[in-house]
Amino acid sequence: MTYTAGIDVGSTYTKALILSDTYHIVGWALEKTGFKLAEVSRRAYQRALGEAGLREEDVAYVVATGFGRHMVSFSDAHVTDLTASARGATFLFPGTRTILDVGGQTMKATRLDDNARVKTFRLNDKCAAGTGAFLEKTARYMGYSTEEIGPLVATAKEAVPISGVCAVFAESEVINHLSLGSAPADIMRGAIESLVGRSVQLMKRVRMEPEFTLIGGILRFQMMAEVVRQHLKADVNVPEGELVQFVPALGAAILGHRRLQKLKQEGQVRAEARAGVPQ
Repeated sequence: MTYTAGIDVGSTYTKALILSDTYHIVGWALEKTGFKLAEVSRRAYQRALGEAGLREEDVAYVVATGFGRHMVSFSDAHVTDLTASARGATFLFPGTRTILDVGGQTMKATRLDDNARVKTFRLNDKCAAGTGAFLEKTARYMGYSTEEIGPLVATAKEAVPISGVCAVFAESEVINHLSLGSAPADIMRGAIESLVGRSVQLMKRVRMEPEFTLIGGILRFQMMAEVVRQHLKADVNVPEGELVQFVPALGAAILGHRRLQKLKQEGQVRAEARAGVPQ
């Protein structure tokens, strides 16, 4: 059995995933990124190996991705998170043509061609209101943790409008709504509506085409995907459970297997050439 690993060093979380040559996930791990990128990538990798019951020497190829990919000293190659996400998303949902990735600090919309290659992409402006941090800060203003966002918003009866174009201004809106007696759940639903509105605008800028696949940690909250469906008036693909956060790491590991296959083929060609076998 041949194994590869994908290491996704994101701005908020670092993910490691081990993939067999039958394309089964045998181990994964997630760590808060922090500031010591080299250390956290190694720690996440070791945890994933432990879950898989493997040692470092059992993994044939490691591909790093994410904004901190250049800090993964033990990787054999690195690719952009756009490329890794494209491979991971189309592996899970082959019909994917548009990807929306909502992370803790960034939001990206990507349109793919028929070969799962990135055709065009757009990033959110440098503002937390277009990222998962916007929801986390909104929850924190009201005394809730990130883990409580899902259960909280599930009880919402309506969406309280949050029109602030930045997370700083949104804070004053949240305080104002609370003082007027608005329910925290309704305010949270309004924050999600605001974030989705920005997401859909980003998707329009890449000339989105179905199928739509949503990835990133914020998509753990089912309400987020449901609101996107309502805005697009179309169905969307969402990886199940925690996998929604590991799509770039999965794509990186897949690219690792493809790289091994290419190296094997090149080695066979060179061996045949040295032996004088006609091509």
